[in-house]
Amino acid sequence: MKNKKIWIAIGALLIAAVAVSCFFIDGTPQKKPDSEGGRGTSQALPVMAAAASNGDIDVAINALGTVTALNTATVKARVDGQLIHINFRDGQLVKAGDLLAEIDPRPFQVQVDQTNGQLMRDQALLANARIDYERYAGLLAKDSIARQQVDAQKSLVRQYEGTVLTDRALVDNAKLQLDFTRITAPITGRLGLRQIDVGNMIHGSDTTGLVVITQTQPTFVIFAIPADSISSILERLNNKETLSVEAFDRDGKSRLASGKLLTVDNQIDATTGTVKLKAEFANTDNKLFPNQFVNARLRIETRHDSVLVPVAAVQRGTPGTFVYVVNADQSVSIRPVTLGTSTADTVAIEKGLAAGEQVVTDGADKLREGAKVEVSTPSAAQGAKAKGSNGGGQHKHRNPQGGSKENAAPAS
Repeated sequence: MKNKKIWIAIGALLIAAVAVSCFFIDGTPQKKPDSEGGRGTSQALPVMAAAASNGDIDVAINALGTVTALNTATVKARVDGQLIHINFRDGQLVKAGDLLAEIDPRPFQVQVDQTNGQLMRDQALLANARIDYERYAGLLAKDSIARQQVDAQKSLVRQYEGTVLTDRALVDNAKLQLDFTRITAPITGRLGLRQIDVGNMIHGSDTTGLVVITQTQPTFVIFAIPADSISSILERLNNKETLSVEAFDRDGKSRLASGKLLTVDNQIDATTGTVKLKAEFANTDNKLFPNQFVNARLRIETRHDSVLVPVAAVQRGTPGTFVYVVNADQSVSIRPVTLGTSTADTVAIEKGLAAGEQVVTDGADKLREGAKVEVSTPSAAQGAKAKGSNGGGQHKHRNPQGGSKENAAPAS
């Protein structure tokens, strides 16, 4: 019985020792982890913050557009024949009237010679008929010939005159066909890839043609916007205002060209509820290609003295759209805001925030109302990065307790 009590006492001491070891480690009471990733409730959370500022921001409409050439022409032969010369390179810039290719002209030269011979023969017949008519008219005046013979000769002259006119038209047509053996550029623009090689027969009925030429200076971008936005655009166009349009690449990061809105389509697409717009670009650097997909940005107006914050500062949750505002005591509070227009990296705040207030832009995922923060700004972070890359500078290293210490970097 006595041994049993001893073993019970030993077991109680072991249980107590285990409980104490769970509560104390190295003689320091352990803090109870909170719901935010195990951080202590009193430890400041590192965040990036930026101050709201007053500035100008564009009210714009973004849409997906397609580049359309000013003119597109398929260069085809106008006569049939053998291709004997090609005088262009693929992708070459040409002007209207430049010689592109030549068809064997010999059959057409023969036709010119033949029609010229026929013309000369009929001109000789006409000259002889006119001489006879003048002779018959003189005899008629002396009453030495019947009037019927004079009238018949006059009709013969008119017949030969018509024949000569027909012959001249045949000569002109033969010369025109001969000119068509020289294939020239119908418009100024950039050539595509050649569709036929020297030595092949080329026909006016060929569907592919010789080459395609596109005129891209200037060029157009056609894009569609919601029909609800068309009234404000039409109002400005009717007032002769120039609305600028920018074309960006597929990712929307690199601007390709700047232009102006040219016109609006005359009807709304009932299936999509959108209306098409057409913008003109000078395209002097040829960055826009026909049928290229671009992101079009139409600027409607510029709003001045707006409260602006980075897009990264805006959060969305149960309160709707909100931001974390950094207070003077380095705590944060949730501030619901009303958003206005935005760009790729900046958004206007119409209600809920004043210029000068600091808002959290990075690290907001672990914040809650009243949480303590340690704030760094983008400019300070860039300065620290620059110092870190300088061999003679000093580096700040954060210790586990949240402080910092200065360590002199070794000279390079």
